Amino acid sequence: MALCAKKRPPEEERRARANDREYNERFQYASNCIKTSKYNILTFLPVNLFEQFQEVANTYFLFLLILQLIPQISSLSWFTTIVPLVLVLTITAVKDATDDYFRHKSDNQVNNRQSQVLINGILQQEQWMNVCVGDIIKLENNQFVAADLLLLSSSEPHGLCYIETAELDGETNMKVRQAIPVTSELGDISKLAKFDGEVICEPPNNKLDKFSGTLYWKENKFPLSNQNMLLRGCVLRNTEWCFGLVIFAGPDTKLMQNSGRTKFKRTSIDRLMNTLVLWIFGFLVCMGVILAIGNAIWEHEVGTRFQVYLPWDEAVDSAFFSGFLSFWSYIIILNTVVPISLYVSVEVIRLGHSYFINWDKKMFCMKKRTPAEARTTTLNEELGQVEYIFSDKTGTLTQNIMVFNKCSINGRSYGDVFDVLGHKAELGERPEPVNFSFNPLADKKFLFWDPTLLEAVKMGDPHTHEFFRLLSLCHTVMSEEKNEGELYYKAQSPDEGALVTAARNFGFVFRSRTPKTITVQEMGTAITYQLLAILDFNNIRKRMSVIVRNPEGKIRLYCKGADTILLDRLHHSTQELLNTTTDHLNEYAGEGLRTLVLAYKDLDEEYYEEWAERRLQASLAQDSREDRLASVYEEVESDMMLLGATAIEDKLQQGVPETIALLTLANIKIWVLTGDKQELLQSLLVETAVNIGYSCKMLTDDMTEVFIVTGHTVLEVREELRKAREKMMDSSRTVGNGFTYQEKLSSSKLTSVLEAVAGEYALVINGHSLAHALEADMELEFLETACACKAVICCRVTPLQKAQVVELVKKYKKAVTLAIGDGANDVSMIKTAHIGVGISGQEGIQAVLASDYSFSQFKFLQRLLLVHGRWSYLRMCKFLCYFFYKNFAFTMVHFWFGFFCGFSAQTVYDQYFITLYNIVYTSLPVLAMGVFDQDVPEQRSMEYPKLYEPGQLNLLFNKREFFICIAQGIYTSVLMFFIPYGVFAEATRDDGTQLADYQSFAVTVATSLVIVVSVQIGLDTGYWTAINHFFIWGSLAVYFAILFAMHSNGLFDMFPNQFRFVGNAQNTLAQPTVWLTIVLTTVVCIMPVVAFRFLKLNLKPDLSDTVRYTQLVRKKQKAQHRCMRRVGRTGSRRSGYAFSHQEGFGELIMSGKNMRLSSLALSGFTTRSSSSWIESLRRKKSDSASSPSGGADKPFKG
Repeated sequence: MALCAKKRPPEEERRARANDREYNERFQYASNCIKTSKYNILTFLPVNLFEQFQEVANTYFLFLLILQLIPQISSLSWFTTIVPLVLVLTITAVKDATDDYFRHKSDNQVNNRQSQVLINGILQQEQWMNVCVGDIIKLENNQFVAADLLLLSSSEPHGLCYIETAELDGETNMKVRQAIPVTSELGDISKLAKFDGEVICEPPNNKLDKFSGTLYWKENKFPLSNQNMLLRGCVLRNTEWCFGLVIFAGPDTKLMQNSGRTKFKRTSIDRLMNTLVLWIFGFLVCMGVILAIGNAIWEHEVGTRFQVYLPWDEAVDSAFFSGFLSFWSYIIILNTVVPISLYVSVEVIRLGHSYFINWDKKMFCMKKRTPAEARTTTLNEELGQVEYIFSDKTGTLTQNIMVFNKCSINGRSYGDVFDVLGHKAELGERPEPVNFSFNPLADKKFLFWDPTLLEAVKMGDPHTHEFFRLLSLCHTVMSEEKNEGELYYKAQSPDEGALVTAARNFGFVFRSRTPKTITVQEMGTAITYQLLAILDFNNIRKRMSVIVRNPEGKIRLYCKGADTILLDRLHHSTQELLNTTTDHLNEYAGEGLRTLVLAYKDLDEEYYEEWAERRLQASLAQDSREDRLASVYEEVESDMMLLGATAIEDKLQQGVPETIALLTLANIKIWVLTGDKQELLQSLLVETAVNIGYSCKMLTDDMTEVFIVTGHTVLEVREELRKAREKMMDSSRTVGNGFTYQEKLSSSKLTSVLEAVAGEYALVINGHSLAHALEADMELEFLETACACKAVICCRVTPLQKAQVVELVKKYKKAVTLAIGDGANDVSMIKTAHIGVGISGQEGIQAVLASDYSFSQFKFLQRLLLVHGRWSYLRMCKFLCYFFYKNFAFTMVHFWFGFFCGFSAQTVYDQYFITLYNIVYTSLPVLAMGVFDQDVPEQRSMEYPKLYEPGQLNLLFNKREFFICIAQGIYTSVLMFFIPYGVFAEATRDDGTQLADYQSFAVTVATSLVIVVSVQIGLDTGYWTAINHFFIWGSLAVYFAILFAMHSNGLFDMFPNQFRFVGNAQNTLAQPTVWLTIVLTTVVCIMPVVAFRFLKLNLKPDLSDTVRYTQLVRKKQKAQHRCMRRVGRTGSRRSGYAFSHQEGFGELIMSGKNMRLSSLALSGFTTRSSSSWIESLRRKKSDSASSPSGGADKPFKG
């Protein structure tokens, strides 16, 4: 494939002249060829190997391989390292090649698409990759846009065309684009061939909603905006044809500019493993040094006496140099303490966990036909360690399906229904919904319950008519009428669609639009308004306006927007109405409804003409165009008359309250970060708490206090946060915790005290105050206050602030964070958190594309964390503990043997056993455990959320657990060497000859090792499947099969120099003494483990042990009820077990506040007043996390 993009200096501006390739080629713009692949046939091998050897582990093993090629220091054949290394490199290379093949395939498919290009006055078929900047392209209906185009003309009137932007922003709603009037008449090929206009515009960038440029043609200049552009990735809809001028091509298009790489995320276990591997390498060097010193001493004191028949090699001239060579020899022999197969096995296990998530039918949404998807394989175990969840609200916790619920018009509120006594009727008590049969164009799905609003419309109330007239005119909705009277609205947001639908049902039906007109059917009469200007919505303005001229010639501005913005722009004469409407707004927000304020303003002809001229000049400006336009808009949107307000309902998703409750019981803190106002969020979480009772108290009336931070200055915010901390401390003193608040208390102590305060608090902070709270000198005060609260809500925050809050918690708290959202405004938060989860909802797929995991409903999060996450963490920890154990047990035997072989770097095992130990004999059983193991079934994981806490505290694999595994491995290696060594010193064969010889000793030790590690993994396996049985016993069978084969006559006949010891295995294993030695070694190695686990199970069981016991009790009770219809001795046995506990989970299990338990299963457990060991550890962790690393002013640094 041709080279698609060359390195070019950054552009300051883009110049593109139509139909002039020679002129445009002078600027060396990128071609329209897309290249996402990394390799080709020639570069694959060198580039891929270079990338793989960027990994420290691969470079380390390559270094070992080079050492093994040096005869003077290598006592092992080179294939003991090259076989596993080549296997790893090959597997990775095949995976990379497969991925790149599909990228090549996708690139070729896109680059070879056909497009009609106007060349020399003739439309010709060209591949996309050959399209150039300045070309004029013809698009037809349902075709993809080939490059970023300036729309010149279309088949629709006024140069309109309709596009779908799903590939850009996930929105499936149609959007309208329009050619500028001067080019909209260029629909003829001959006219387009003569078109020689030049566009000067901004350089390539990734801003999808912004474009600024100017068209120079016929000595005139015309402003260009995003409304004139068709971006690559869009699809032309409901438009027969259109022509466009290529402005940006290939990698310069906004689609490709937005396809940057996501930041690579690593788990805490990955980071710990890197540290441990360095420690192991240091340990390896220490062992090499010890054995090298031993070799030098031995050669000096003893070896010199045997020079006659054991001479040194030619290169060795002293005992010191012999020790030096011995050091490198032992580095080679002992390198298996960090086997290369570890990294491959970890990736295989993670891949298996990802497939389990993808295949989980309980996370499959039948309604949307959407499965859960693990979009990364590197973070699965971290799902079992989450402590903080940062969630968006709209579309994540709520359905994002908007329903027009209430409104306020001219000071009167509509939407509530009252009974005969004047009491507000609840939903179930309401009469039939309003009958809209008078309106043949009404949407039959629309429901409204208050008939007085319809009566006001029918009575001709002017304020009500103007209210719905505004809703039918002030929007960007597209209307499609497939059949007579069947209207379909395509809205860019669900809110806008709900408002236009409400106006439609109340008699103000939006029928159609052109670039200059809007047609509305008002109470059965069609009226066409001249559309003079659209002052569009953006995140800064937070409002939208239209200026229209009615058939009588009267000009009026209609505006709708956020209350905080619009209420400040009203005429002073509306103050009384403003007060009433504000009360209604607060009432609506308190019920969890989304609100907008509506206003209008009459404009005289002269003022409008003058304003329109200023708007034109601002739109033509080359610099600061948007700021100038905003200033012009600000001027006209002032002194408006208040009409009323709307309230739209966005209900909670199914299962959200239960999910929040369960995650809270798992000690996961949920922070809500949203753009909605604080009253709405309070209502949301009050509703949540009502639904789930007292198990999840988030902003309930029973909370000790809800702190609301609304300061507008740094000093105000600091003071409000300080008062919140003081109140929490005062409350703790009141209940007798013994804390005394001191203003000069160190930050670390303050933090630990705050997190242990009595009572339940909540913090609500708005975006303006949050901007101050996130400043460098106040962020710690905000964080320590927030972390002491049970619920934290940040409302009206920007996407950047969402990411900053997540980054703050990541920076100062030793905790795993998870961010979940469904919209493009959640992308920065999702990318910042340790784990990002995207919900495929109503707001497109941008969040999903940026996420690590995705599914369709928030309720699936509990299963992702409490089942898949917890299991993944458990499996990975057990895998790593066992892996390090078996490899230290295997490798350390060489160390002990060194003291008995003159430190000569002689190996204990046969070199083939060394090669196959990690890739054949012990690889599959540990993989099976790492993929399939579980401590309790999935139902119990959901029933006992406290099972999740060991992952948060990182209890199952940490430095302490690592050293325990290493100690067990060293202990096993000592017994593995010295028991056979002691037996063989005096043992004889059946015929009376000496049993001890090197090969017999090697076979005995190797067989003992394989059996011991197989028994050990049997003890470690908590969930047996057919695969576990097959792999464990099959690996043993394979070991014996290979062992006998290597000592057989057949292999000796074929390779006499490699397999010299014919019959050794058969003769050795035929001796009863050998088998007794193997059994003794196995028992002595395993019995301490069995004894320790038995005592721990009875004296200090984990919660998972207790849950497994209750499950066993349930099964026994069910069996006894089925067989005897009476209760046997199960109860007494259960009570005896419970009384044997010293400090277990009785209190947790019996406490209804902490977990949901079956009374039958736990009726025999007795409670204890002491706190559980896991709570003690949590307090220790909290203290250590809050201790300063560099002074008392950095309490959270870890």
